[in-house]
Amino acid sequence: MPLDEMPEETTRYFQQLTDVKLRSLREPQWGIYIAESSKVIRRALDTGHTPHAFLMSEKWADDLSDVLYAHPNTPAYVGSEDELERVTGFHLHRGALAAMIRPEPVSVKGLVQNARRVAILEDIVDHTNVGAIFRSAAALNVDAVLVTPRCADPLYRRSIRVSMGTVFQVPWARMGQWPDALDILHEQGFTTAALALEEDSLTLTDLARRHPERLALVLGTEGHGLHPRTLQKTSHTVMIPMSNGVDSLNVAAASAVAFWETRPESA
Repeated sequence: MPLDEMPEETTRYFQQLTDVKLRSLREPQWGIYIAESSKVIRRALDTGHTPHAFLMSEKWADDLSDVLYAHPNTPAYVGSEDELERVTGFHLHRGALAAMIRPEPVSVKGLVQNARRVAILEDIVDHTNVGAIFRSAAALNVDAVLVTPRCADPLYRRSIRVSMGTVFQVPWARMGQWPDALDILHEQGFTTAALALEEDSLTLTDLARRHPERLALVLGTEGHGLHPRTLQKTSHTVMIPMSNGVDSLNVAAASAVAFWETRPESA
């Protein structure tokens, strides 16, 4: 269908896509998220997510013809690249977008019930870092990701894109009261380890040698690190030893190192 046939309610889902603050607030309220690029759209659909509407350039309609054929009741709006840019506010390099129905939230307790390795993201506000952490989690045998109330949305467009769609593969949930929600992990037998440079911090190697059966790694915000109350409630603080005067790694890089070093023995 041509773009001028798109109803206003659907048009709003695709407008002002570069306004991070607005989109981060509105998309959860609307119950949708935006999947960008053919690859990401296909991964979302393969995971069982439901499309609300497709928006694509003319040259991408053929590439996604099998997807459109498989979802005949989902409207697909096609236009030139200039028309798409007028709607979205940016040049659509990857040629296709989908407004997807946001999955229902899941409970933290239910999510971690059978998990051995969990990552907790405390107030990480950079969507690029969130997406990169999810990609590492998917690659390195992390069973679930938990995000705190102020953490960036894993289903924001940039997070999804950076993760290469792995946010659809790794189960995740948003926690309620923080850091009190750590009690849920402790009640289920998790060792909780906060990545922080404290005087009594274990090294990651020391932690890995203890072979915790169930482990939750807590990663802090890019600027100020973890909250003091979080450090008080976790079982351990853990550090990655640095060389050459470097004091720390980017949180996404640190997550990959931590996930690899503390992977389950059977992984």
